[in-house]
Amino acid sequence: MDIKIGFNDSPRELVIATNTAQDQVLAQVKKVLEAEEPSSLTLDDDKGRTYVVCGSSIAYVEVGSAHAHPVGFIN
Repeated sequence: MDIKIGFNDSPRELVIATNTAQDQVLAQVKKVLEAEEPSSLTLDDDKGRTYVVCGSSIAYVEVGSAHAHPVGFIN
């Protein structure tokens, strides 16, 4: 599943491919965005890298589908 994070002062997005469950990612994002104190979002990708993003700089988060989409032609 891909996660896209957009930032307030940047035209670029951060795209993270992860094996983490969609519900778990959504819970983490909501917790960070609803926090009154400054907090950070920590996500791990499918290659073992860890990303830490400042919650106050997040403009939007797009969480991809948890279902795999078939590729190619189906008869």
